[in-house]
Amino acid sequence: MNMETQALDEAHMGRALQLAARGLFTTDPNPRVGCVLVQGGRIVGEGWHYRAGEPHAEVHALQAAGDAARGAVAYVTLEPCGHTGRTPPCADALIEAGVVRVLCATLDPNPLVAGAGIARLRAAGIEVAVGSLAAAARALNVGFFSRFERGRPYVRLKLAMSLDGRTAHANGVRAWITGEAARLDVQQWRARSSAVLTGSGTVRGDDPQLDVRLAYGDWVRQPLRVVLDTDLRLDPHARLLQGQGALVIAAHDASGSLAPTAVPVQRVARTAQGLDLAAVLAVLQVREVNELLVECGATLAGSFLRAGLVDELIVYVAPQLLGADAAPLALLERAAGTAALGAFEFHDMRRVGADLRLTLRPRTVH
Repeated sequence: MNMETQALDEAHMGRALQLAARGLFTTDPNPRVGCVLVQGGRIVGEGWHYRAGEPHAEVHALQAAGDAARGAVAYVTLEPCGHTGRTPPCADALIEAGVVRVLCATLDPNPLVAGAGIARLRAAGIEVAVGSLAAAARALNVGFFSRFERGRPYVRLKLAMSLDGRTAHANGVRAWITGEAARLDVQQWRARSSAVLTGSGTVRGDDPQLDVRLAYGDWVRQPLRVVLDTDLRLDPHARLLQGQGALVIAAHDASGSLAPTAVPVQRVARTAQGLDLAAVLAVLQVREVNELLVECGATLAGSFLRAGLVDELIVYVAPQLLGADAAPLALLERAAGTAALGAFEFHDMRRVGADLRLTLRPRTVH
């Protein structure tokens, strides 16, 4: 492949990724996928997946292209499916439309697809290439890949702190540390997440709703709201437990009760520190949770960090000091000897209103 052809292919795939990102808040538990159809160097059809149960990106692009799809090249950000799930196989739709070449950024990790879509296309005589802008395509669906490749969701831990690493006033008075712009920014993280998780201590202290309050498009998908309540001591009238879309996870031997609420309770093993967090993530994987946002207090934050289950830290830093007696960012025991509790690398830093947002990921050992 010459440089000019590669550049054109990457440009069209880049456009497909832009389209895929339009489904950032809506496609869950499906991946975000975009498709571009090109005929004679000109884009003749575009599409992206809106939400689960509705047509996939390829189908929307083919409908937009009409007869111009015959003989076209298709750029798809994820391998076209070759099985019947909530919708018919997209590979068959591309074959029937008469496309002659398909470029997909990456294979689909779902074992129901996992190369079957590509095999179907090639068997029909269609040229297929894989790998253009693969890293960007994976990044857009980091939770989807995590769920199938690692058997657990991609975990983001969101924290807010003062300049001296404190999260709440020493006198126990509940007050916002960060400004309105940062709190609105958190809504974006919630909106793209499959589930938002907190601990029973946060529910008792703050009585949060953990819902999405954004206006985007004509439809708002609320993430699953998950509370870890080891002994089932929550007040059944807590706001988070009202209505649909909540889940409580407790220990197998929990003696309490949430009656008279109808909120489902899932049981996992108890450990010396509380609940087995790996088992919690396994429960959420079965529920098709791709991206998990953890919003919690210092105790549960420390547990996730100690367990090595944090894939990304989102830390909002407010330009104020709270003092040594204020609540810490995370409760962590001192490491034995010189062993570190965990090392992270800065991935992104930006101003959000008057505050600073830091995005960090675990340091990779080379």
